[in-house]
Amino acid sequence: MVRPHVEYANSVWSTYKIGDIAIIKKVQRRVTKLIISLKHLPYMERLKVLKLPTVKYRRLHGDMIEVFKLVHNYYNLQAAVKMNFNTSSITRGNMNKLQNSACHYNLRKFAFCN
Repeated sequence: MVRPHVEYANSVWSTYKIGDIAIIKKVQRRVTKLIISLKHLPYMERLKVLKLPTVKYRRLHGDMIEVFKLVHNYYNLQAAVKMNFNTSSITRGNMNKLQNSACHYNLRKFAFCN
């Protein structure tokens, strides 16, 4: 019940500060302790028994799903974020390699679009 509220629009408001990530992790840690039979286990063991991924993995997984949808045009092109592809001939393999952009401020550097 808690996860959808905590992870709503994860890709949009994704936190990058360690303190904010720790607060979200603390919520999951507290909720997994509510199961009486697992209360005595360490946090990582409770996650394994419940078959839950870590908060960090779920955030990364959600971001990768959004990037896949954007690259393969599953969204409306007029409303979607513009992805810059690396058109250099140096890239090997495929033409779907994304280009990094330089940012001066952390707010922009850690945003999903970048």
